[in-house]
Formats: sequence, structure tokens, C-alpha cells
Amino acid sequence: MGKKRVMVPAKDVDLSCVKYEPQVVQAPHLAGFMFRLFVRILETPVIGPTLINYLKKDNKFDEILRQTAIPEEPMFKPEYPPQEMESGVVVLDEDERPEGRLESALKCLPHYDPAGLWENLSASFRYWKIRDYAYAYRSRKVTPSMVAERIISIIEANGRNKPPTPLLISFDAAEVREQAAASTERFEAGNPFSILDGIFMAIKDDIDCYPHPSKGGSAWMHEVRTVKKDAVCVSKLRSCGVIFIGKANMHEFGMGTTGNNSNYGTTRNPHAPDRYTGGSSSGPAAIVASGICSAALGTDGGGSVRIPSSLCGVVGLKSNYGRTSMEGSLCDSGTVEIIGPIASSVEDVMLVYAAMLGASPANRISLKPSPPCLPTLSFNDNANALGSLRIGKYTPWFNDVLSTEVSDKCEDAVKKLSKAHGCEVIEIVIPELDEMRTAHVVSIGSECLCSLNPDCEDGKGVRLSYDTRTSLALFRSFTAADYVAAQCIRRRLMYYHMEIFKNIDVIVTPTTGTTAPKIPRSALKSGETDLQTTAYLMRFVVPANLLGFPAISVPVGYDKEGLPIGLQIMGRPWAEATILRVASEVEKFCGESKKKPVSYYDVLRAN
Repeated sequence: MGKKRVMVPAKDVDLSCVKYEPQVVQAPHLAGFMFRLFVRILETPVIGPTLINYLKKDNKFDEILRQTAIPEEPMFKPEYPPQEMESGVVVLDEDERPEGRLESALKCLPHYDPAGLWENLSASFRYWKIRDYAYAYRSRKVTPSMVAERIISIIEANGRNKPPTPLLISFDAAEVREQAAASTERFEAGNPFSILDGIFMAIKDDIDCYPHPSKGGSAWMHEVRTVKKDAVCVSKLRSCGVIFIGKANMHEFGMGTTGNNSNYGTTRNPHAPDRYTGGSSSGPAAIVASGICSAALGTDGGGSVRIPSSLCGVVGLKSNYGRTSMEGSLCDSGTVEIIGPIASSVEDVMLVYAAMLGASPANRISLKPSPPCLPTLSFNDNANALGSLRIGKYTPWFNDVLSTEVSDKCEDAVKKLSKAHGCEVIEIVIPELDEMRTAHVVSIGSECLCSLNPDCEDGKGVRLSYDTRTSLALFRSFTAADYVAAQCIRRRLMYYHMEIFKNIDVIVTPTTGTTAPKIPRSALKSGETDLQTTAYLMRFVVPANLLGFPAISVPVGYDKEGLPIGLQIMGRPWAEATILRVASEVEKFCGESKKKPVSYYDVLRAN
């Protein structure tokens, strides 16, 4: 008998026979000298490919991709049937000016009463929101220029840390002062552009923000790619008066989940400086969690917005694939990646999302997106808005975490939501999770390799960090047949999820299977490879990337060491409004006991 495995068509799979199999990753955890030696061996002709093939076989890559007959046709990018309009929403016009969409977004938010807020802050910790900044500016309690000086002093002091722990890779104090001065003048004249005028934001280093270079966390990308203008999403935010403080640190080219960066230094978790922030949007999440900026933009191709948001205790939104333009990012041609906002609250994520959204012309034609919407959180009857919500939960998967503290906190949040609103929790089954993870790795890996290959072949590959070189060694082993097989798996998984969404509205999981991992001292100089930790960090985030669904991470508490835990809410295609509404309610139940991070700066009110 041969090794060939034949899948039955997805529509004929008997879900009652599906058994959950915990993910087991077979790979060494290496750092320091042993890691550098390992990479050298990987890059050695004959020996390296042999080792890669052994690791792939050990982790069932060949079994899933090469020894299996998959009956479905390939799906090379997400495809969806027409979707019904969400209820209790405000529809936003993609072609309207961003400032106009912000006005609509403001009407969706709960009533805001700033009276006494400035003078009578409660004893419990709370982040300043965008509307707090707007009120402070309009009431002349502070100016954008005053806030800019506080931020500049923090960034410059952070840059003197030993070892380096930079939040930003590119920073120009004079440019920040210039933006802040222009915003201050608008407020003094009584003509701010929008609610986002004077709001400070950081941009991940793989998104263009002129005049800063886009290095992608690498040592050389700026040498081969010139930034001549803002990315489309950055341009929309700039037209609203946003002040950009610079390019935030990240895991090199997004090829990692910890945020380790041996080129510039590794950003530390504001809740525990000896812990990782998560990646690859490490800098954006840390900057928001530490209070320096109200919001930031990251990219998410494999949880890279949601993972660091969860580990740093903030909110991270991955919108539907194609909802926002990727033009002006280093990953503008992929099929799994989006640009998404990170903020300290759901309402701030909503405001940034409203300003930046808008599908590219090509995606409007090919994807046929439903109109973008926001939930009407301002209505008095909002308490009943979730009464009919059906929550999907795959319990064996939900509980597959490194520490039960993670699943327990997330379970508590779901129970509070259900009890308060009468939501129905429905047990679901998701087949072929191993196949899904493999298809995602092959998809994002092949797309990354295609983007970097010309420069690597031109001699730049030797200047990559060791963990990026490890990833590329794996990606180079994928064949065209592997890629097509992965896209056939994508179609199968899309079928399963669309069937699931006929009976539920959202799927809930922990965002990550572990809280923030410790940073090994030996990993600071050369990085590390730790695929077991990567597996726990990525356990629940992959479906939203491979299938393009919207998903959000919202904080729900802390473990016994005070490390944040996030709940992920994933919705049906184009249903950002639904997951934002659910996240807002979860935030109400779980946000009262927020802990002040160890590294926190009150830039709005001088101490």
C-alpha cells in the first residue's frame, strides 16, 4: 500500500466523527551560539535541505500537502457568498472624505461627559481616550505641542536604554514638533480637522509614512525601496490631523510572533520588561500600552496585530481581507495580510478604523464587499442589541492553552456576556485545524519569499537576522504543488466556516494560548527559534488570516503574574460591526480592573 491519503469532499465530511487533536510541534528551541550554528547548517548545500525535509516530515507537512489527494479546487484569495446586512448599524461611505466618516463614527459612540474627568480621576487606572484628548485640546487645558514635548522626551530617554529596547526605528523630533505646531494652530483658530486632530499615532515599520523610510525591521530594505509618499491608510489619517511620531519597531519582515529584533533591539512588554510584547507589531502595541500614543497601525498576516495586542493588554482589530487598502505597505500583494488599528479601547479602534477604511478598486470588483458599518453603541436600547447573538465555541480547541488561567479568563468573559444579554453559546466543530495551519504557513511563507527573493538573490539575504533566515530556509523548500495544495485546503476550510456561520454569528477563542513569554538573554543579540511558543501564540489567530474574516482581540484580565490575557472574537465575512459591538460589551465587563503597566506615561497630564 502507498502513502496516499484521499480526502472526501468537504461537504461530505461527517462532523460527528471529527476528533480534536492537540497541535504538537517538533522543532528545537535554540538561541545564542547554537542558533547561529543551526542557521549555518540550514544554509549548507545538501545538509540544510535534508534537515529541513526531516523537520517537515516530523511536522506532517509532506503528509498534508504531498501525500494527500484534495478534491476541492484551489482558492487563491478569500471568496465569499453575498452577505446579509448587519442590524443596528450605521453604514459608512467608502468614497466619503475620512473626516465625514469620523462624524458618523462619533454618533455611534456612547454619550461622553467630560465634566470633572480632568480634576476628579478615580483611583482605578484608565487609559486616556481619543475623546479625552479632543476635550483637553478644545478646553485649552493642553496643546498638541505640549503633548509632543512630553512624547519626545520619553522617546529620546528610551533610546538611551542599555541594552537597546527601542519603541521606534525611525524618529525625528523636529518633524513631530512641526506636525504638533500645525495642529496647535488649528485649535487656536477653532478649526481642527476632525476628532483625530492632534492625536498621536505610531506606524509599523512596514507601512509607508513619509518622510520616514520603511525598513520592515531590517537593516537594508530602505536601501532598495524609496518612500515617496504615505501609504493610502496613512494619508487618510493625516488628512484628519493625526500626528505621526515615527516608525514603530517590529519583528523583521513580520516573520515572527515574539517581536524579537536583533537589528535594532527588542521592544519590551510594558507590563513586564523581561517579557516579549508579541509580534510582529511589537512596537505599535507597546507604544499604545505604555500610554505614549492613543493608537497605532500594525499589519496582521498571522495574528501580528492581535497577538501583541493581547500580550500587551490593548485592543487590536483585524478587519476583513480587502476592507482597507494595502497600497504603500511592504506586503501589498499578499492574500492573508491587512493593515489594522491598535488602541487602548474599542471606541478608539472604531474611530481609527472609520477614518482609514476603503477597499482598493481591484478588491471592490473581485471581492464584492458588503458596505462597511459600525455598531450603534450610543442607542439607549443597546443593552438588548446582543440578545439574539449566537456565540460559537469549539471547547477542545478553546481549552488547548499552555495555562488554564488563559482559557478560564476567556471563559469567564463569555459567561458574563451570555448572562448579561442572554446570548446563546453553541458548541461547534472545526475540522482539519492541522491542515489549516499548514496551508497558512505555505501561503504566507510563499508570498513573503516572492517579495524578498529579488533582493536576497542580489546579496541582501546574508544581512537578514538569523530567525528570518531560518524562516526563509523553510519557505524555499515549498514547491508550486505545495502552494496549490494549500489553496485547495483554503477552499475546504472556507466551506466548513461558512457552514458554521449559518448557525452562529461569532466564534470566540483566547487570542493566544499563552501570556507574554520571557525574553532569553541569549536571544537579544542573535534572536532565537522557538516554534513551540510560536504555536501557542498563533493557535487561534490563523483562520482569520487564511480565510480573511474580521477578528478582534480585547483584554479580559490577567494571569497570576499580572500578564494580560485577550479574548478573540471572529466574525462572518465583512461583519466588523458585529465583532466591534461584542468587543465593546466584553470591555464593559472586563475593563474595570485594568492594571497600570509598569512602563506607563501620562503624556496628557503632566505629573
